[in-house]
Amino acid sequence: MPIDAATDFSPVTLFLQADIVVKIIMLGLVAASIWTWAIIVGQVLRNRRAHHQSNDFELAVNDAGITGESARHLSRDRSPSAALYRSAVSEWIRSTRAGARLDKDAARERIADALEGAIEGEIDRLSERLNYLATIGSIAPFVGLLGTVWGIMRSFTSIAASQNTSLSVVAPGIAEALMATAIGLFAAIPAVIAYNRFGHAVNRFEARLSRFARHLRASLSHELDCL
Repeated sequence: MPIDAATDFSPVTLFLQADIVVKIIMLGLVAASIWTWAIIVGQVLRNRRAHHQSNDFELAVNDAGITGESARHLSRDRSPSAALYRSAVSEWIRSTRAGARLDKDAARERIADALEGAIEGEIDRLSERLNYLATIGSIAPFVGLLGTVWGIMRSFTSIAASQNTSLSVVAPGIAEALMATAIGLFAAIPAVIAYNRFGHAVNRFEARLSRFARHLRASLSHELDCL
């Protein structure tokens, strides 16, 4: 038997029967959910690429050395680790141009500052989209709740106008209203989970870059001692 429209609680039917305000809220939350998953997929690919490229570059540094002819080849790399390398070697080159007037302790400090700034820049680039996940995870439930409150108010208005409190009159409006909250949670839950997981991954990658920075600093410090 066909389902009566009044008792059809499928998502499409509830959306079509909803008030225009609730429809706008639902569409906005669906768009936020799609955007969330696009950010998640993009961030996964970005993290994998950063790790893979940094692995290859760090192996190349170990094989080719820090300075000399290898520097010209390594400086063309575009991995996060390569950005640290370029910052450190550029500062090392500027410092060693001082010749006899070279202050080695000051040079070491400037190299450390350059590495710290490079790490901050790479971490900022790697995590630039995570704030969107945090925003969606924070506001999506409240936007859904707004749609629910609006829908319930509309339902009560309809009840008052029809002077009928039967379940067949009340249930569709309540279902429409609750659907907005459900969509809000559907958008928020993955966003919050992904934000926490990616935040942890970024912290681990920052620790990795810090270890590589210490290796660069130690190697360049040794080079300074040999001048």
